[in-house]
Parts: sequence; structure tokens; C-alpha cells
Amino acid sequence: MNDWHEANKTYLMSELAIVRSLLESRNDASHDMLEKSRISRENLEKAASAMSAPPALDTLCAVFSLSRFERNVLLLCAGVELDSTFASMCAQGDPKRAFPTFSLALAILPEPHWSALTPVSPLRHFRLIEIGPGDTITQSPLRIDERVLHYLTGVQYLDERLAGMVEPLTWAATDVESHREIAGRVARTWQQNAGNSGLPALELCGEDASASRAIAAMTCGLLGMNVSVISASAVPTASGEIDAFIKLWEREAALGGIALLLDCDGTDTLEPAREKAVNRLIEGIRSALVITCRDRRPTGRRSMIIFDIPCLTPGEQREIWKRELGTLVPGLNGQVEGLVSQFNLGAQAISNACAQVRGCKDSKNPDETGNVLWEACLSQVRPQMENLAQRIKPAAEWDDLVLPEKQIQTLREIAAQVRHRATVYEKWGFSKKESRGMGISALFVGESGTGKTMAAEVLANELRLDLYRIDLSQVVTKYIGETEKNLRRVFDAADEGGGLLLFDEADALFGKRSEVRDSHDRYANIEVSYLLARMEAYRGLAILTTNMKNALDPAFLRRIRFIVRFPFPDTSQRAEIWNRIFPEKKFTEGLDTKKLAQLNVAGGNIHNIALNAAFLAADGGEPVRMSHILRAARNECAKLEKSLSEAEIGGWV
Repeated sequence: MNDWHEANKTYLMSELAIVRSLLESRNDASHDMLEKSRISRENLEKAASAMSAPPALDTLCAVFSLSRFERNVLLLCAGVELDSTFASMCAQGDPKRAFPTFSLALAILPEPHWSALTPVSPLRHFRLIEIGPGDTITQSPLRIDERVLHYLTGVQYLDERLAGMVEPLTWAATDVESHREIAGRVARTWQQNAGNSGLPALELCGEDASASRAIAAMTCGLLGMNVSVISASAVPTASGEIDAFIKLWEREAALGGIALLLDCDGTDTLEPAREKAVNRLIEGIRSALVITCRDRRPTGRRSMIIFDIPCLTPGEQREIWKRELGTLVPGLNGQVEGLVSQFNLGAQAISNACAQVRGCKDSKNPDETGNVLWEACLSQVRPQMENLAQRIKPAAEWDDLVLPEKQIQTLREIAAQVRHRATVYEKWGFSKKESRGMGISALFVGESGTGKTMAAEVLANELRLDLYRIDLSQVVTKYIGETEKNLRRVFDAADEGGGLLLFDEADALFGKRSEVRDSHDRYANIEVSYLLARMEAYRGLAILTTNMKNALDPAFLRRIRFIVRFPFPDTSQRAEIWNRIFPEKKFTEGLDTKKLAQLNVAGGNIHNIALNAAFLAADGGEPVRMSHILRAARNECAKLEKSLSEAEIGGWV
């Protein structure tokens, strides 16, 4: 144990000795009692002079502005726990009363005052002591709170009543120059706005939650504070519980010099009761409070200083990649530039991705290292996206598409634009000419089963990107503003990885905008405009699909870069689809693709028929024959409520 702890112990025991002498003096006011008190005070002064920092008792009394009487009440209660003689002296021969009371304190301690007994006094408001059950308040047992007792002895820890909701924020000094600059500016502003009641609340808004946390930790460190975190989803909702939390936290913050970081990332999905509790917490906390969130929150009645935290610039990301990868950089043959172009990761996400790839350090194949690194980047975005959209693992390739050459060429142009986006916009300077944004958007138009989703898979495969399907018919709601909120969550999460977004059922939102008749019409148009703006600013590729191009507003179509029409396959195209549909020809027998092509269905239906026929054949222990396909075709057409004609299935069996 260090010198401070030893001196603190001596100081505390000397203070207790003085209070003990006051207890003893009730029955014995002799010269010996006065001498004991004098010696205790000398020991007190000696211990204080030897300490490198103030003793815990003095710090606590200063922080909570305790009077001399309140200080001694606290010591009286601590003495019962730390000195066995206190209890017997309190009891005065009655073992049932071996505890301190306010009545006893008022009788023996100097400078007594009744206000120390009230609920708003520091002793009770901050729960430094507890009052047990009794006939009267003055005769009820007093007990020091366990957390306070340990603090007086020099032991620091987080109150166990808070431990399930709050955890210390551990952080390391960042090498991001912009983060250090922002932290310094925030700290200066925060300190300059401090009033008599302490620091105002601080709100840090930005898409990168880890960056906001790092800046919050650096800011508090510059002001000599530690930081603990509570998630908005962990804030208690019951009125009594939130009030108790606030009081306990205020005490904890004062004892430990700790700022509370309230993590409000994703609070737009909180239930009303918890949102109300979060607002109550923000208004109730008067110690240092930092709020981190993606979007600005209503400030309510709390004084608030707000800073927007920008994402890392491409240059900063590049430097972090190079620093984290170290000696791996030369072997990657310039792939770091591709990572910076495709992904918009924060410092923590980049560090996590590099940690995953270090297992390839001794690989002799740089491409393997690059592939692992690319996949590691994708994995950083997946947890957020998979809560909002369906991730489709792309399996289709260019050879799987059966489309006219014009459409294939357009799809290849889309892939090329995504691949060379950074070159054209950044290196060649076209970003200076684009006022709306640098997003790449496409509209796929065609009946169900004509290959729209497969084409999206092909593009995702070609570009080595994750494909996320968002059903717009499920995103659009009748509640004003909710559709925009749902879309914002998708784009905010996707922006980090530039994945391929596939919005199905676009006509659910983008139908011809009607004349504004009421507030719902007005908000519907706002939501359309919002999605168009986000698509234009999106770093990746956004694809919308529809079965009915004519239902779309021409004003919307003008803002889409590519429109690809997926025609219903003709006979020759259906024959080609049948020819490619079975992965292994050795498990088929006697299939006539020309006759099969007479069946007038789309490619998606052909896939379903082939797959179901394969299961029928496998069940019979046979290769796939025309009879299996006929049976599967009847089932598929029944599902479509389509009648099979003799012209379509004649000569199959």
C-alpha cells in the first residue's frame, strides 16, 4: 500500500478518535478526555502534512459542502463500522441501541443544526447515510452507505447499484489529428461555459460512434475527468428507479471525478417510456454529462453545447490503414487505395479489420491477404446492416444472365462506374462539378422472374460487395415521418461499406406524386425527395426494382443514372435458360430444351420448376427427366393460376 493510503488511514482514525472522545465525554469530562482529544488532533495534523493529496474525508466534505456537524455525523456512523468501541458507547448499556442516532448526534457533536436531518441535506440527498426504521426520525438508527465507507478508507470502485448499467470507458490516445484538435476545442468551450452549477451538458453528433466516444474521452481527460458509459437502452424507466439512479450517479461522479457518457446512438427506435426516461436523465444530471448520438436530440430545458463530429477524411483513413498494416502495405500492391475508395470506416473499425488480417502476415500470396482484408472490411458493416435489411449472398455470375446484349452492356457499365468512382470523381476532379452528389443509381424494370435480382447479384459478385435487399413496401408506413426515419437508418449504416442496396417494390414509394391534398400527401413527397437525395449522396450503388415503369413519376426517372429494362424472355432465351439451369448435366436424361422453351414462363419460374423437378427425381432415385419437369411445371403454373396449353407441353412425355 502506498504512502497516501497509509496516511489517509492514520488521518481517518485520528478523526474517529476525536469523535470517540466526544462520545466518552458524555459521561467523563475529565482531564484525560481532553488530553486524548489533543493528542488525536496532533496526529491529525501530522497525517495531513504527510499526504501527497488531500485525505478522502476532506475531499468528500468539500465536494458535498458538509458542515462541521454533518462531517461529524458521518464520522459517527463510520466509527460504528471501523471501531468496535463506538457501538457500545452509543448503546450506553442497552444492547438494543448499539447504533448512532440524530438525537445522539445533536446531543454530543459541536455546532449541531436540525437541517442536517432533512431529505434535502447533503447527508440524505446524496445518500451518504441511511436512516433505518424507528418510532421517530431522531431515534432511528443511522448507517453510513457502504460505498461511502469504502471511499473514506481510500478504496475506489463503481457502486454495485450502478455497475449493471454503467461501465468505465477505456480508451487510448488517438493518432487522428482531427480528433485531437476537436477534443481540445470542445474542452476549451466546455470549460469556458461552466457556471456556478457546473458544466453544461455536451452533445457530440456524428455517424461514427467510436469517434464520438474517443473525442469524449480525450475531452474529459484534458479536464482531469474519467468517463463512464451508459447506453440509452439501459436507462431505467420506472420513475423511482430513474430518480434513484440520478442521485447515486451524482454521488459517484463527485467521489470519482467522473463524467457520464450517455450513448444515444439508435435512440430513434426506443419505446416511448424509455425515451421519456432518457430525457429525465438528461435534465436531472447536473454533473458532467456527454451525450453521443447520430442526429441532434431536442435539448429540452437542459443547457447544451453541441458539436458535430465529421467522419474521417480519405487522407486520414489512408494514414490509419498504413499505420495499422505496417509492413504488409508494400505487398498489397496499392490495394489500400481501393479500401479508402470503397469503405468509409472510422479509426476503430479500421483497427478491427487490420487485426483480422494479421493472421495472413506470412502469406506468400498478396492477393490472399488483400482478399482477407476486403472481407474483414465488409464484416465491420454487417452487424448494423443485417438488423435493417436482408443480406443476400451473391451466387450468380455473368454467364448465368440470359438477357439481350444491350442490357448486359449496360450492367457492365454500371459495374465500371462503381469500380472507377474514386478515379473519376476524386482524381479527375468531377466531384467539383456535381452539386447533388456522387451516388450511382439504377432502376431495374421488368416483370417478376425476369432476372432483376439475379442481375444485382452479378454486380455484387463482380464488385465483391455485400448485397442488401430492402423491401420498400415494408419500409413505407402510414405514420408521418416514419418512412424517412426507416430509410435514414438504412443509408447511415450502409455508408460505411458502400454495399449494394437493392430496393424492391420501388413503386410502393415512387408512384406518380399526386396533388397535395393533405399532410400525408405532403410528407409522402418529402419522403420521396429524401430518398432521392440519399441515393445521390450514397457512396455505393443503389438499385431500385419495379414491375411497372409507367407508374413511376418522370421527375423521379430523370434523377436515376441507369434504367435497365428486363424483357420477358422469348423462346430462344427460354431455351438458353433451360440449357444453363442444371449445374450438372450428368444428373439429367433426355431433356429437350427446345420443347421446354415452349413453356411461356419467366426465368425465375424456370428455376423453380427445375429445382422442384430435381427433388422429384432424387426422391425416385432417378435422373431428371421430362416427366419430372412436367409434374413440377404443373405445380408451378397452378401457383401462378396459369393454365398449361397443349402448345406449351405437347410432346414432353
